[in-house]
Amino acid sequence: MTDQALARRAAACSGWRWVPGMLDTDGWRIGDVTLHDGAREAVRRGVLRLYHYPRLPDLTDHATLGCLLALVREAWGMPTGITVAYSDDTGRWVVSWSGATHGGVCGEGITEGEALVMALENAP
Repeated sequence: MTDQALARRAAACSGWRWVPGMLDTDGWRIGDVTLHDGAREAVRRGVLRLYHYPRLPDLTDHATLGCLLALVREAWGMPTGITVAYSDDTGRWVVSWSGATHGGVCGEGITEGEALVMALENAP
């Protein structure tokens, strides 16, 4: 799967939204200001501008992945019960949840981004 296809899957999820700190695929870092007409503040190389989304998220950016993990936790209703880890046994990234009596896998993939997108897609 291409990075762009995976980014489109992420943006199509019902639990998706832009979070301040995310990076889009054009290299613009999302700020925390949203205007009444839906324009977002974004910064690239010290230049501030306002522009309208949709753009696609850069799922190779560490800050974007952290924000995506926060969205997964929110979508699953588990602010601390969702973890993501690489499995040496399978060679895949696994997003899992743990509860008081049991746990399970939310998503998995070849990349951390793919596993997080699958977990967001699988959210109840």
